[in-house]
Amino acid sequence: MSQPTKAWAVPLPADPAVKARKGRTTRKEGYKPGGFLLGALFPAALLIFWQLAGDRGIVSPNLLPTPYDIGLAFRDLIRSGEIFGHLRISLYRVLVGFLIGGTFGLLFGIAVGFFRKVEQTLDPSFQMIRMIPHLAVTPLFILWFGFGELSKILLIAKGAFFPIYVNTFLGIRGADNKLFEVARVLQFNRYQQIVKLILPSALPNILLGVRLSIGVAWLGLVVAELMGSSEGIGYLILDARQFSQTTVVFVGIIIFAVFGKITDSIVRFLERKLLRWRDSFSG
Repeated sequence: MSQPTKAWAVPLPADPAVKARKGRTTRKEGYKPGGFLLGALFPAALLIFWQLAGDRGIVSPNLLPTPYDIGLAFRDLIRSGEIFGHLRISLYRVLVGFLIGGTFGLLFGIAVGFFRKVEQTLDPSFQMIRMIPHLAVTPLFILWFGFGELSKILLIAKGAFFPIYVNTFLGIRGADNKLFEVARVLQFNRYQQIVKLILPSALPNILLGVRLSIGVAWLGLVVAELMGSSEGIGYLILDARQFSQTTVVFVGIIIFAVFGKITDSIVRFLERKLLRWRDSFSG
């Protein structure tokens, strides 16, 4: 006599709608022109409202010049070639400062994350230094290193150090203990555990630290160039403020915003490439 089939043992056919939804949630997001247009919608509406308010005299052109006037000032700076020299030196400062601070932040974050004695020795001092504002240490950097490039680059590096350091440390300490059980089963040595398991697990935090570090590097550049400089976008803003050239001030601010967004977008592109193995919620 045949045994009755248990209901829970019978595989149910997959629902095509559920399968389709699952496929959509796990598919990697690529470039979508609609997303760019949606992101440009608010800035475009703001610029139109801003221009109309200026044309109707609602706001003073001396305090808030119209986007058209700012565009004319930007065109004049391009024609004279003045803006390219300032932009070149600013990009050099932020790049070198970020590379120095980010490299040391990554190395110390790895060391503190892996070794508890290193954490107990260095982390309390690092956390105290992290809480010191840029403006508080700027006079010291000028006294120690002068008004040259070294003081500006080191000030930028100081700001870029901590976001990568903190996020690398948190990423390593946040690694799941099950990874080490897998490593024991696979008989990984210490080097294989670090390279193949722990660092890939910490990579999302590290890349987040890189994004934050780039943003702080641009902020450090502004502080460095405003406190004492004869060239750079920050100096351009300061010089324009002294002569009440509000349009040039807005040109400098827009340049900081645009290049800051470009560098952030580069890191986000790397995130999509390096973290394709993650199955995360995409909104």
